[in-house]
Amino acid sequence: MNRRTVPKANTAARSAEVYPMSTTTYASVWDAIADTPEQAANLRTRAELMQKIASIVQANGWTQTQAATHCGITQPRMNDLLRGRVSRFSLDALVNIATAIGRRVHVELTLA
Repeated sequence: MNRRTVPKANTAARSAEVYPMSTTTYASVWDAIADTPEQAANLRTRAELMQKIASIVQANGWTQTQAATHCGITQPRMNDLLRGRVSRFSLDALVNIATAIGRRVHVELTLA
């Protein structure tokens, strides 16, 4: 059987095609993914509130089903909260959940 050698593509030439990469630094991940500073602030606040609720659930040793019952939501919704799915919760819903477990939400405004 006769073998033929097939030349490989010039990998050195391909790797020479370098595309410039821009580097942007953000104050937080929320600033990086949000379109506006207002959206970033909203995401940041929701994430912080979700983390605090999740820590209360953990401190009480509740299962997701027990936590959902205490919070007045379904177990799948509690799963979303504990997994940090920020986009699935409004600030209003998170305040209602915190209130259902006997917490008061305090809002503090600081200079940006």
